[in-house]
Amino acid sequence: MLNFFKKLFSPITATLSFIQNYFKSLLFILILILIFAPSQDKSIKAPNLATVNIAGPIMSAQKVVKKLDDLADDKNIKGVLLLVDSPGGAVAPSVEIALAVKRLKSKKPVVAYAAGTMASGSYYASIWSDKIIANPAATIGSIGVIMEGVNIQNLLKKIGVEPQVAKAGKYKETGTPFREWTPQERKAIEEHVLDIYQMFVKDVATARNLDPKDSDKFADAKIFIAKKAKDVGLIDEIGSIKEAKELTKKLSGVKEARWKEKSKFEQYLENFAENSAKVFVNQIKGWVIN
Repeated sequence: MLNFFKKLFSPITATLSFIQNYFKSLLFILILILIFAPSQDKSIKAPNLATVNIAGPIMSAQKVVKKLDDLADDKNIKGVLLLVDSPGGAVAPSVEIALAVKRLKSKKPVVAYAAGTMASGSYYASIWSDKIIANPAATIGSIGVIMEGVNIQNLLKKIGVEPQVAKAGKYKETGTPFREWTPQERKAIEEHVLDIYQMFVKDVATARNLDPKDSDKFADAKIFIAKKAKDVGLIDEIGSIKEAKELTKKLSGVKEARWKEKSKFEQYLENFAENSAKVFVNQIKGWVIN
């Protein structure tokens, strides 16, 4: 009789045993399903508009350029909105992003939105957009170039350190921090900075239909609030992110805007990283206060 009941309930006991033994694995699979499964209330139609973020200092262009080039090749995407909040950064990466925006613009409309700061390199990166819209309180401009260095010669003397250099080429040590620059070295650096600045001004003038001769009005590393930036021709409109999205939709010619969103997994990772950074900063503050 006991064997009969064992056989009768064996499927149930086997299932419970499986769940007990592999509970963690099943829980992990369930989490993955919840993260990646599409929400039923969302449209099954493919997205037709996309956003690209340019935030923080620009030190590398690789990720942003890849995203821009991928969107250029995506036939479903009809328009792209750049969300910019960056003080600028290194020259070469900024130019690389600008060229990627220019390539993208040749295939589909691009709108740039200055959410907070669109200055120096981040403005350079945005100039080839079809339209530039700025938050009313945004900081725009800073069309200029700077190269900084330090002279630690006196410090080295105090600690008893004397540098030794072997070089080939008159200007190979230009920019060294171990001594004061020679007049010839300083002149070479200034010429290099000026060359980059003139390229910056020329590209801005070409992209924005401005006269390079009037660079003292829109360049010279001046920064502008949105209204003044519009007055000198650096932006086209002043508005909110909602208006920037509406303009992207209009220029793209789509009837229904379906914005390409990050996957839930990507959002989770970003939120996790952001929250971890906040906790770390708060912890440091606590250490400092204590």
